[in-house]
Amino acid sequence: MEKIVEKTVKIEKQKTIKKVPGKKIVPKPPKFNFMWIYGIIILAILAVQFLMSANTSRTITFQKFENEMLKPGDVEKLVAYKMEDLVVAEVFIKKDSLGKALYKPLQTKNEYAINNNAAQYNFTDGTFESLQARLNEAQKDMPENKRVAITFDTKSNPISSWFWTIIFPIILFVLVWMFIMRKMGGGAAGGAGQIFNIGKSKATLFDKEAQISTTFNDVAGLEEAKQEVMEIVDFLKNPQKYTNLGGKIPKGALLVGSPGTGKTLLAKAVAGEAQVPFFSMSGSDFVEMFVGVGASRVRDLFRVAKEKAPCIIFIDEIDAIGRARGKNSMVGGNDERENTLNQLLVEMDGFGTDSHVIILAATNRADVLDKALLRAGRFDRQIYVDLPDVIERKQIFEVHLAPLKKVDDLDTEFLAKQTPGFSGADIANVCNEAALIAARKDKVAVEKQDFLDAVDRIVGGMEKKNKIVTPSEKRAIAIHEAGHATVSWLLEHAAPLVKVTIVPRGQSLGAAWYLPEERLIVRPHQMLDEMCATMGGRAAEKVMFDTISTGALSDLEKVNKQARAMVTIYGLNEKLGNVTYYDSSGQNEYNFSKPYSEETAILIDKEVSNLIEGQYQRAIALLHDNKDKLTLLADILIEKEVLFKDDLEDIFGKRLFGEQAEEETPHINQTKTASVEA
Repeated sequence: MEKIVEKTVKIEKQKTIKKVPGKKIVPKPPKFNFMWIYGIIILAILAVQFLMSANTSRTITFQKFENEMLKPGDVEKLVAYKMEDLVVAEVFIKKDSLGKALYKPLQTKNEYAINNNAAQYNFTDGTFESLQARLNEAQKDMPENKRVAITFDTKSNPISSWFWTIIFPIILFVLVWMFIMRKMGGGAAGGAGQIFNIGKSKATLFDKEAQISTTFNDVAGLEEAKQEVMEIVDFLKNPQKYTNLGGKIPKGALLVGSPGTGKTLLAKAVAGEAQVPFFSMSGSDFVEMFVGVGASRVRDLFRVAKEKAPCIIFIDEIDAIGRARGKNSMVGGNDERENTLNQLLVEMDGFGTDSHVIILAATNRADVLDKALLRAGRFDRQIYVDLPDVIERKQIFEVHLAPLKKVDDLDTEFLAKQTPGFSGADIANVCNEAALIAARKDKVAVEKQDFLDAVDRIVGGMEKKNKIVTPSEKRAIAIHEAGHATVSWLLEHAAPLVKVTIVPRGQSLGAAWYLPEERLIVRPHQMLDEMCATMGGRAAEKVMFDTISTGALSDLEKVNKQARAMVTIYGLNEKLGNVTYYDSSGQNEYNFSKPYSEETAILIDKEVSNLIEGQYQRAIALLHDNKDKLTLLADILIEKEVLFKDDLEDIFGKRLFGEQAEEETPHINQTKTASVEA
């Protein structure tokens, strides 16, 4: 970034000063600014006010005042006033006495020429009463006609008061008014950062002089998505290649995917690879508290983009302005977001649109976008950025492991297999957390175990070994987790167990980790086996204690979601048949109420309950048949606190199914599927 700034400054200097051979460069004098005159006037007023209010009198002692001025009869009057904790007495000398030798220094230096009515001398005292007493004592032997009376006054400067109450507010108002007028003029001229520039676009421009370093080489995996966005870059680099055949360059492409899958990273790579101007901004940058600002910024963005065409505009999180119109808006109200969306629709495909401006947008909420935004002619392409598979996860690990100091024999394929369902951002977080864990242990390189601990930390939270757990609670937790491990080991389609622990971690008191199979489709018996394994914890409590606890909250939540999805979404229930009540678009215009009757709602609730209860009873039956092994597993778990797959093989023997699971290394940590909650 510093290089970019230095380069920009160098270009600006070259524009300002033109070197002519053989000619001496003379710096241009500063331009005259009319504001200087106002500054000089204000300084002059302040200087005069300061000089008029300045105290020009000399400080003397009371003894000198008494012996050399008061008794000879040179004093015309005395004026006393309070200043902080002291009383100041000003001495005014008679004009006839100023010719004496004692007062000649005043005349030669002309110290009171500015204000002829100023006092010549002053002295101080503690209080008014003390000053009056001392003056009476000094004048007790003097004739009545030569005595000087003291006047008590409050010190005030009329010029200062007049200035601060009248002149200064006027000057301040004039300066503020001039400042606003100048900013208005600057805003109208298009100057950036002015007070009336609120309707200007906030897009960041990346061009040849301000190129960013991210390229497609930094984007691991996502091969199909990369190919599509690379084609968009090629549209603008070689437009004749496509237009010669009569084709038209697409107007927009929408990047859709789960959070952390690399949508914004792809856009950064486009900005790094493209040799055309690239405008980047967020959808929330259009939204403002002022009416009409969003539409104004859209117009200004496309105006600037057309001036620099061919170019690319990238709008991140476009759902901030692209939500379906007419949803949750006030009746009769003027929705600023809808006005912004209308202007965007017009700019993308309306009269006067430019075919050499391509729009990229990213969102993870494509289901809430307006239909008009997704129609052909606007966002012609929707590029789906899915979660990476095992091969892509390996490539992502290699990218994020490059800057780390790691051991030489680190197996990235092993790490990729242990992170199913992880996005690119999750993998980056795992690598960073592994480096922090290795540094915390004072290691010189990041090892395999550090990555496994990092996955534990991210999935389950930090270990809380110091948490106080009573022996009875510890046994209940061990029985619960042993129930999960036992049922999942005995069922064919349940995810193979990797690790089970009763060490508190995060908000859970215990957890079991599995290595789920990455399936593209799921069949009913597979889902039922997973539900049965999830209910194994509560079933174990019922078998061993003949009672249940609140520890199965997360298990019940998961099972309820699975059962309801089988009945209402996937159409896997025989009584309801091949019916789904799921709206993938999220824009059902006729969904005024539930899409099923009250009788169907009762049937849905009944079937969901039957599914859950059936798997719960199935888990109880399995655990009754293997109660001795369940008890042994719980006892070992209480003793060791953490068990791996090898420990279960010693108790149950080799697993008869799941050959792929047998090939995996056991000492890994994976997605938490069950926990005992506080």
